[in-house]
Amino acid sequence: MHTLRFKKIDAFASQYSTGNPAAVVYLDSAEKLSSAKMLQLAKELKGFVSEVGYVSPGMDTDYHLRYFSSEREVAFCGHATIAMLNDIVANNKAMQEKPILSISTMTDRLMVENRYKSEKSVYISAPPARFSSKNISVTDVVSAFDCHINDIDQLQPIQIVNGGLETLIVPIAGLESILSVTPDLQTLNKFCIDIGVDIIILYSSKTVTQGSTYRTRVFAPTFGYLEDPATGSGNSALGYYLLKHGKWDGEMIKIEQNSFRDAPNYVQIFSRETDIENCQVWFGGGAVLRIDGEYVLC
Repeated sequence: MHTLRFKKIDAFASQYSTGNPAAVVYLDSAEKLSSAKMLQLAKELKGFVSEVGYVSPGMDTDYHLRYFSSEREVAFCGHATIAMLNDIVANNKAMQEKPILSISTMTDRLMVENRYKSEKSVYISAPPARFSSKNISVTDVVSAFDCHINDIDQLQPIQIVNGGLETLIVPIAGLESILSVTPDLQTLNKFCIDIGVDIIILYSSKTVTQGSTYRTRVFAPTFGYLEDPATGSGNSALGYYLLKHGKWDGEMIKIEQNSFRDAPNYVQIFSRETDIENCQVWFGGGAVLRIDGEYVLC
């Protein structure tokens, strides 16, 4: 039996939206809980949170992070990272004084820009982008989402980009089209497995709120649920895609996300040059603590 420090935190939440729920478990060391137990806990929380994030002291970073959905370990989970780092900074005066923190995940070492004092937010450097040359046809996307071909903006490319997760990026023709999409979980899951992606992000330049640049919706059937209401990795992949295709200058933009027309969640992204040829996308936002206590795992 394990008694664990446990919190439920809604990342990217605001006074107008509920954000994306993540469970956060604090561990004294990375070895305290086995991978099997981490997955077991995530399975027990299916339907309550999207993912569970596990935080332990880092070896050569401030913290080490792992993520599990109810189906499997997740290489990187943006909203859980936002939840964990906001909570850490909010409750650690020493960390509040550090402008930059470092974290390690199973695939990358990442930086965290601490803006908690000024904005009650943190910003995470997304893993470097990897672009796939795999061709995904419009007809296959239409079939997977059970939508009309006119819902797809065929003037823009459909592309797989990894900004932490293998992400299929699909341009949508307008606001009504992106809001009306209602795919089937099993059909979309098979499509993701067949083309080798973790998640799919739909995006449109038509938005509801003033100051927003894009509307997105993210689907993650391979993680055991259909839609993710606010994501860091998906919108980071979109940022890399926009940079590659000359549709964004890298300055801070606000993205509205979810299926609720007038109550979206908000994710902010910007980019910085890492060298002459490359840019790194950063994503950020705040988080709201909902539950603080212990979890008993048998």
